[in-house]
Amino acid sequence: MRRMGSRFRGNDTVFKVTGLQFSMLIKFTLNGDPVEVTLKTADRLLIDVLREDLRMTGTKHGCGIGACGTCTVILDGEPIASCLQLAALAEGCEIKTIEGLADAGRLHAVQQAFVNKAAFQCGICTPGHVMAACALLDKHPQPTDQEIRASADSVYCRCTGYQRILDAYREAARLASGRS
Repeated sequence: MRRMGSRFRGNDTVFKVTGLQFSMLIKFTLNGDPVEVTLKTADRLLIDVLREDLRMTGTKHGCGIGACGTCTVILDGEPIASCLQLAALAEGCEIKTIEGLADAGRLHAVQQAFVNKAAFQCGICTPGHVMAACALLDKHPQPTDQEIRASADSVYCRCTGYQRILDAYREAARLASGRS
């Protein structure tokens, strides 16, 4: 899992510093839609912008140090810990959250697999696991058990055993490929 990006792509990023005030306009794509957010401080984290400014509350706060994976989102095709990512570094990026997976009310294959396999309990880690699974399957449509285990291990679940989660990954690969 990539923990932090280090790029500013947008040449149209607007910085405004007057006295003790700071303002920065960032633009990125969120779940396929262009968004703009004005940051009042340079140290705002992506998870806070997603949850507080953009009301994408499916992404969960967990440990705050990038270890638990509950805050996983997909940034430019890579799963990242949004609790470590500075929002300013999302300028020009493409971000996908759990809210962006379902299409016209129909669950994404990974979401459906988690339902089919009852791979959740309290639900705090579920969005992180779903996003980690999506990122894996986007790169490896038929992942090996080792790849599945590595992806699942990037998100801690404190309630269940991991067997149902691992089964959900396999089910998602099967559903996505159209196999019975």
